[in-house]
Amino acid sequence: MIHDVEIEELQINADERGCLTEIWRSDWEFFQGEDEPTMSYFSETYPGIIRAWHRHHRGQIDHFVVPRGKAKIGIYDDREDSPTQGEVDTYIVGEGNMNVIRVPGDCWHGFKTVGDERVLLLNFPTNLYDYENPDEERLPYDTDKIPLDWEEPPHE
Repeated sequence: MIHDVEIEELQINADERGCLTEIWRSDWEFFQGEDEPTMSYFSETYPGIIRAWHRHHRGQIDHFVVPRGKAKIGIYDDREDSPTQGEVDTYIVGEGNMNVIRVPGDCWHGFKTVGDERVLLLNFPTNLYDYENPDEERLPYDTDKIPLDWEEPPHE
């Protein structure tokens, strides 16, 4: 696993009415010692669409949850001071595999919708989005700089 990436399994509480899943609690060890989220948002992505690659340079940490659909999340570590420099990790998250993933913002990251259903992805970033000066560097999803073929099976 890439250094500073963490995964927390989420508990689904189901009964005859439906279900409830907690996705953020300040008392979880998973979140201890880091800045709390300053905002949250969700994106909806159509089947087969890839939203990659981007990274942040101002210390942002992203926390991804996929409550509907399934997404293949890719993370590439090219940080010079990282013990996992040059590594790529992928994770299938969402229905049937409910997790929250902590993504160091200075790693390249993105995702692809898996299957025929739209993906609803929630993010709880630790920095506010700056409309005047966005903290985003982007690369195309098929760049040669990142060794990931979005069609290959995920690494587990």
